[in-house]
Amino acid sequence: MFPRDYKENPFIVIWELTRACELKCLHCRAEAQYHRHPLELSFDEGKKLIDEIHSMNNPMLVFTGGDPLMREDVFDIAKYAIDKGVRVSMTPSATPNVTKKAMEKAKEVGLSRWAFSLDGHNAEIHDHFRGTRGSFDLTMNAINYLHDLNMPLQINTVISKYNYDYLEKMAEMIEKLDCVLWSVFFLVPTGRGQQEDMISPVEHEKVFQWLYDLSKRVPFDIKTTAAQHHRRVVIQNKMREKISASEGSDIRYEDALKSGSTGQIDGLGRAPKGVNDGNGFVFISHTGDVFPSGLLPIKAGNVRETPLANIYRESEIFKSLRNPDLYKGKCGVCEFKHVCGGSRSRAYAMTGDYLESEPYCVYIPKSMRKNAQ
Repeated sequence: MFPRDYKENPFIVIWELTRACELKCLHCRAEAQYHRHPLELSFDEGKKLIDEIHSMNNPMLVFTGGDPLMREDVFDIAKYAIDKGVRVSMTPSATPNVTKKAMEKAKEVGLSRWAFSLDGHNAEIHDHFRGTRGSFDLTMNAINYLHDLNMPLQINTVISKYNYDYLEKMAEMIEKLDCVLWSVFFLVPTGRGQQEDMISPVEHEKVFQWLYDLSKRVPFDIKTTAAQHHRRVVIQNKMREKISASEGSDIRYEDALKSGSTGQIDGLGRAPKGVNDGNGFVFISHTGDVFPSGLLPIKAGNVRETPLANIYRESEIFKSLRNPDLYKGKCGVCEFKHVCGGSRSRAYAMTGDYLESEPYCVYIPKSMRKNAQ
C-alpha cells in the first residue's frame, strides 16, 4: 500500500456505521442515541462505499459508532470488505452486545483487530467517564473473551482530568491485559466533550514525554490521536539521543525535518508520515456525510451525492488542511509544521478556525524566539 500520497489517498478511513449506542460517554463526539437513524447508509450503499475506499490505494478501514454492533448487518459489511482485501478493525462499545458469539463471528469473517475503550484503571473512574455503571466489568469480560479467541486487542483511552493522575496505573493494567496497541486519545471539546474536562497545555506536554519514555519499556505499541504535537516531542527526543550518541558530530533538527517524518525520525512505527484531519484521514458519518475527521465537524460532501475520492481530493476544506503553509499563528511559522501541524480539530473547537494554531501546545517556534531577542 506504500508509498501513499495523502493528497490523493488517505492512510485511514473511519466509517461511523451508526450513532446508536447504549452508553452515555461524557466525551462522545457523536452524542450517540439509543436508536438507529432511519437515514443510515444501507447495506448496498455500504458495499458501494467499500468499493470506493478500496480503490483509493486500499487504506485501513475502521468501523466505529455509536456502537457498530447495533447494526445487525455489521458482520456482513465486514465480510464484504475483508473479502476485497481491505484491512478492517472495529471499535464496539462495551455493552451486552459484546458477546462471545459476536466475537466468534468477527474472527470467522476475518476482522483483524478489536478495540475496546478503557478510561480508568478501576470501575469508579471508567464508569463515570462512560456514563454507565457496569461498563468497566463488561469491558474486562469482553477482553477475556477476546483472549480466549486469540484475537489481537487494542485498547483506546481518552486522556482527561479524570484519569490524568492515574496514567501509570493505567499503563500497568494495559500491560497485564496483553494488548498489542494502546491508542491514546486527547480530548477535543466537541459533541458531549467539554473544555473543562481537558488537561492543560503543560499537562499535554508532560503526558507526551511520559508516553515517549513509556514506549521504551513496554511490549505494546503506543499511538496518539488529536495529539499531533506528540510527534514533535518524539522527534526532539530522538534527535537529542542521536546527538548524544554521535559525541558532538554535526546533526541538526533542520536536516532531520528536511528528510520528512518517516522511519527512525518519527519513531512512531505506523503511518509513513504524520496523519492529521483531512490529511491522510477521512471520516464518513452514518448518513454518508464526509468530514476531515470525526472531531472536526465541517462537512465536505456526502457519498450519496459525490464519490469519496472526489470529496477527499478536490474539496477546498481538505485541500486547505493538507497545506501547512496556510496554518496561522505560531503553527504557521513552526519548523515542525510539516510533521506535526497541531490538531486541526482542537484548533477549530477552541477558536472556530481550523487553520489557527494548536491552542494546547506549549512549544515556541525557533523563529518566534529569535524575533523576541
